[in-house]
Amino acid sequence: MTVHLIKLCVGADAIDDLAARVKERLVAFDKAPAGKAYIHVTRMHPRREKDLIDDGSIYWVIKGSVQARQRFLGIDDQIGADGIKRAAFFLDPKIILTEPAPKRAFQGWRYLPVEDAPRDLSDYDSGAPPGLSKELAELGLL
Repeated sequence: MTVHLIKLCVGADAIDDLAARVKERLVAFDKAPAGKAYIHVTRMHPRREKDLIDDGSIYWVIKGSVQARQRFLGIDDQIGADGIKRAAFFLDPKIILTEPAPKRAFQGWRYLPVEDAPRDLSDYDSGAPPGLSKELAELGLL
């Protein structure tokens, strides 16, 4: 049964910041459509790994609002230089914009049931103003 994760995109002020981070952290990954994936490393390994890989996504909270998501391609254990075991999330580099949904700050990540996930708007295109849909939603126009 598919499930998603929701996580704060720490240090990002806009989707452009996430896009730049994705570009910097691309790694070779044979299960990725283009042979590359964005790698995001986190402390805890999800117990529901199979449900995440089964068409799940990570939803990014940027500046207090869910704004985008990326599909899970795989999850693997990774040992850091400090000897601590972490989870490496391999994500599709394609960023999909979502309907803005307010979300308070929290630590780590949380599971997000499919029925609670914000709807998709479009694939991210750096030529379009990514904050526009958030502003329209805040004004009650979207």
